Amino acid sequence: MKRATMVQPSSTFVNINRKNLWVSLAIAVLSLCFVPINVSAAVRRHPPQQHHLSRKPSPKLRFGRNGEFKILQVADMHYADGKTTPCEDVLPSQVDGCSDLNTTAFIHRMIEAEKPNFIIFTGDNIYGFDSKDSAKSMDAAFAPAIAARIPWAAVLGNHDQEGTLSREGVMKHIVGLNHTLSEFNPSELHVIDGFGNYNLEVGGVEGSGFVNKSILNLYFLDSGDYSTVPAIPGYGWIKPSQQLWFQRTSAKLRRAYMSPPNAQKSSAPGLVYFHIPLPEVASFDSTNFTGVRQEEIGSASVNSGFFTTLVEAGDVKAVFTGHDHVNDFCGQLTGIQLCYGGGFGYHAYGKAGWPRRARVVVASLEKTEEGGWGTVKSIKTWKRLDDKHLTAIDGEVLWSKKHTGKVE
Repeated sequence: MKRATMVQPSSTFVNINRKNLWVSLAIAVLSLCFVPINVSAAVRRHPPQQHHLSRKPSPKLRFGRNGEFKILQVADMHYADGKTTPCEDVLPSQVDGCSDLNTTAFIHRMIEAEKPNFIIFTGDNIYGFDSKDSAKSMDAAFAPAIAARIPWAAVLGNHDQEGTLSREGVMKHIVGLNHTLSEFNPSELHVIDGFGNYNLEVGGVEGSGFVNKSILNLYFLDSGDYSTVPAIPGYGWIKPSQQLWFQRTSAKLRRAYMSPPNAQKSSAPGLVYFHIPLPEVASFDSTNFTGVRQEEIGSASVNSGFFTTLVEAGDVKAVFTGHDHVNDFCGQLTGIQLCYGGGFGYHAYGKAGWPRRARVVVASLEKTEEGGWGTVKSIKTWKRLDDKHLTAIDGEVLWSKKHTGKVE
């Protein structure tokens, strides 16, 4: 995330009030009706000719026969040129021979240990400045997931586009890789900021009454790189057009979940993934989170109101980000868990002696009276350290139909 040569975010938040947000959303609605091209804040004067890429048909995500769906989050790989790329912030005893290949080995170990149903890479997947070829770096970074034939997806961070490909080009390359469920942008929209805003549905167990219904919804957004507004310093943020898309998608999924067959009385739980944390994450301290906070929160210096949008939607139970490598905590605010993945990559800054880590999330189903599988009962998380034993730490219940808290 942060380097000494980069513009650092201001510590002063400039709050955008709700009235201004709704005005912005109204403008976005009008834009959807009248502007027939895809635009990003960074490329409005030169819109791309192709606004959506159709990915290859992929198997539908669904819960396993054990009633679980397991997600591995990989945050901030900062991959560059493989074995020639040195590690950063490791112990002196670890320096010799340490490279991007250590990051690759860690992913392989996590896949073997956890056997996830899905992998999400939450931005800064490559470090463009140090990469000779962005496409080759991405191919190597995602290779373990591809080799394992595990469905995976990615969002962009603030460093992915700093090499030989533009931000648009990076996302187009990702969408073309094997076994990815990543999407360039929603196919039904002509105008939305950023690259890589999409959602995935997770169906019920094969043979159950929920086999054709999404019982867990995954949302992915492009949180940007750096502010393009001269008066606003620091990092990017989630724009009104993206928030409008999220609201409409959430509402559509809620209607489907509450409709026959097996109509439900409330929304299916949702999980949200993007790179740059929300300003609200700064409200936590050691008394109300699980994990550690070892650096300042690297959010945008403006509050775009997306957290309020999430709360109002009512279905989102947790948000997962990266960006701040030596923060790895989860804290609950207004019913939503805000979680860091924890620094994963060895070419990313870290803290010597503080192991790289990955976050695992497991959604578990409840049993029906007939003995089959029903809807989501709980969502739990833990982290694993890249040490000798892949030590699991900080297990907790993020959400359940009854309560949240520490795993017993």
